[in-house]
Amino acid sequence: MAKSWVNSAERIGADLHLELSGSGGRRAALIDALRAAVRSGRLAPGTRLPPYRSLAADLGVARNTVADAYAELVAEGWLTARQGSGTRVAERARPLRAQPVRHAAKGPVTAPPRARAPRHDLRQGTPDASAFPRAAWLASYRRALQQAPDEVFGPGDPAGRVELREALTEYLARARGVRTAPDRIVICSGFAHGLRLLFGQGGGPLRGPLGVESYGLGFHRELLRTAGVRTVPLPVDEHGARVEELTKERAVLLTPAHQFPTGGPLHAERRTAVIDWARAQGGVVLEDDYDGEFRYDRKPVGALQGLDPERVILLGSVSKSLSPALRLGWMVLPERYVEGVLTAKGEREAWASILDQLSLADLIVSGSYDRHVRRMRQRYRSRRDRLVAALAAQAPHIEVTGVAAGLHAVLRLPPGTERSALKAATWQGVALDGLAAFRHPEAETAATADQDGLVVGYATPSEAAFGAALEALCEVLPPDGSAGVPAAG
Repeated sequence: MAKSWVNSAERIGADLHLELSGSGGRRAALIDALRAAVRSGRLAPGTRLPPYRSLAADLGVARNTVADAYAELVAEGWLTARQGSGTRVAERARPLRAQPVRHAAKGPVTAPPRARAPRHDLRQGTPDASAFPRAAWLASYRRALQQAPDEVFGPGDPAGRVELREALTEYLARARGVRTAPDRIVICSGFAHGLRLLFGQGGGPLRGPLGVESYGLGFHRELLRTAGVRTVPLPVDEHGARVEELTKERAVLLTPAHQFPTGGPLHAERRTAVIDWARAQGGVVLEDDYDGEFRYDRKPVGALQGLDPERVILLGSVSKSLSPALRLGWMVLPERYVEGVLTAKGEREAWASILDQLSLADLIVSGSYDRHVRRMRQRYRSRRDRLVAALAAQAPHIEVTGVAAGLHAVLRLPPGTERSALKAATWQGVALDGLAAFRHPEAETAATADQDGLVVGYATPSEAAFGAALEALCEVLPPDGSAGVPAAG
């Protein structure tokens, strides 16, 4: 049977870290050090040890000292020696199991149990991980690595590689209607990183208070709170945020293409109104373009940034289109904010891998990124349709909203049933989010008290697991006329 890489001679045969200590002589110290390394598990059973000459040279001892130490440990059963196979750690030499730490009168201290993974993951926010374009990414990575100039392997430009900024300038103009230039784009590691650069304590150019939609990610609100930014909630209805209620705020954060999580684009009149507000107040609009590529039932809604590039900061990433594991995003900035963001970021690129930036640039320029997005748009639309069809057949009393775009849908529940539905979902091993979890704590309760719902991410499961996830979802929904009645399970 082939040996694993961990136990290969190539790893241990060349280098072996040992610390020789004690007053019993070099031979005794070497024997003790080798015993300790085997006993602790640092030298696993089957590991090949360095030849006598190599280890003697590394440790600065005589070759016979190493040979005698090996022979002693072979005799004790710690090591084995065979002609042509070298000296190895004996298979029976298993490391001691770590014992629980005991405290007086308190018993053993054990590690906390791991959270049980859900059987069906319908949480929002992540794409289908199994669909990552591995072959296309590998091809782009290889080309980027082969063509990269030597400077790539030195300190990085905090603005990001110019190759990626140029590729994004063309792509965002073509696909999202963005008007910009490479020197107005700063690469970051994602939306949250962008917020930290804009509002962070490291010298970001923006200050609060910040207008936000009354529904959004609590993680973002907490990030802003930690940075000392007060967020002021704006009511949300079927036409998006009610931007007419902006008052003394100098900035507002919106999801114009697809309000998160309730769904629906910002109405055209409100898009114009928020630009007029920014011009009149000398303010700025932060546009979270988190899933603008995925629209299904109508023509794509262009980025708000296209209406006034000097009054809108667009933030985007590949966390929905490719994978959040890449940690790649971008900010399209008005000219007056570029220097402040670069100052906050620092003199060198410390966040986004330069090679990953070059790979993404190649993926875009080669057309592979567009092909992947189109393929995933068709897949997610099919899943959306399957979700809507399953609910129409098994739970027709449940209204589904926010399905014209994105990777999730909102299931409107009878008042008073959200908590019981979530409890039933947990019991059945279905992971999903309740609508209340996204509500701003200072939002007016009178306008939102009757908005019970579930936020269902239909992109996360693999194709093979999606059907079973839909069946499990339908089983935990409250029945018709079940206001206040716990869901099944």
